[in-house]
Amino acid sequence: MKRSGAKTGRVFSADAARLNAVRDAVRASLLPWFARSARDLPWRRRRTAYRVLVAEVMLQQTRVDQAAPYYRRFLRAFPSTRALAAAPEAAVLKAWEGLGYYRRARQLQAAACAVVRRPGGRFPRTLEGLRALPGVGPYTAAAVGSLALGLEAAGVDGNVRRVLCRVFAQPGGPPGGSAARAVEAAATALLLPGRAGACNEAWMELGALLCVPRVPRCDACPLRRVCAGRATGAPARFPAPRAARRVPHKEVGAAVIRDRRGRFLIARRREGDMLGGLWEFPGGKREHGESMAACIARELDEEMGIGIEVGRCLARVRHAYSHFTMTLHAHEARLVRGRPRCLQCADYAWVRPADLDRYAFSRADRKIIEQLGPGKV
Repeated sequence: MKRSGAKTGRVFSADAARLNAVRDAVRASLLPWFARSARDLPWRRRRTAYRVLVAEVMLQQTRVDQAAPYYRRFLRAFPSTRALAAAPEAAVLKAWEGLGYYRRARQLQAAACAVVRRPGGRFPRTLEGLRALPGVGPYTAAAVGSLALGLEAAGVDGNVRRVLCRVFAQPGGPPGGSAARAVEAAATALLLPGRAGACNEAWMELGALLCVPRVPRCDACPLRRVCAGRATGAPARFPAPRAARRVPHKEVGAAVIRDRRGRFLIARRREGDMLGGLWEFPGGKREHGESMAACIARELDEEMGIGIEVGRCLARVRHAYSHFTMTLHAHEARLVRGRPRCLQCADYAWVRPADLDRYAFSRADRKIIEQLGPGKV
């Protein structure tokens, strides 16, 4: 895209002078501010395409402060693209445990496999090549390309979108719509030649530290003199808030079964299911009008072909996913009929309490283990 006088879509094309003023402020104020204020984050050290990719995938649904220890742990386990590509999937899921969105861990490993199959085992050097990797969308390709490979690409994440909507006092819009495309075009037009990576990071840092969602710190902002949103006196109105959607709630039961040797019965979820590949205390969703004990007994019969006697509740966990919330009720249970089979699960195992940490559980099931505690486990 041309950078001088370029039209950037319906939202921003009306004021080329403002676009030029913002670009000048990026050069004179935003980048120097970023050089002074940038946080010391582990993925900003010894930057490579692989390390950036791991960080960006983790940060898609995780706050920076939460992601940092997981990032260090993951890089210790898989320090290179080849190490990740060669690892057993179970080890990858275990290293990812607690981050959620486990499909992304699988896609990250699939991307690593795709890279090592390339000539020299090197990352693609074009945006098109990066986007061809499994799980790599436009933003991730732009981030990896600009931060690690020197490509001229604008990375527009939620922080950047919010900042640009405020700078230009625009309401924004849903992803993929004309307003969103105009924001992306503006971000591209505002890139400084040869400094795409620094520009992208500076916009992201501004959104993370100062131009925050509810109470932006406008007085400290390096772009305050060119921000149209601040000039309105109500910058937090931009972008316009989306209507809240109702999130359903599910009641889920799980059986905590021990054999005579003190081992727990756990099951591995099927690959195509939600949280596929992870281990759990077997169970499932309670149906309308069903007691929790009846739910757990039915689920164990359907899932593993066994009859159980359900006892007292040992632990209860409330957990939120992106599209629903749930309360997981873990009940003590005793096997009274049959032997476990894999009817609606991928595998099962009898595991000693001390060995539970070797298995990758969902966060909710891991909370159950923590609630049981050393004395009960």
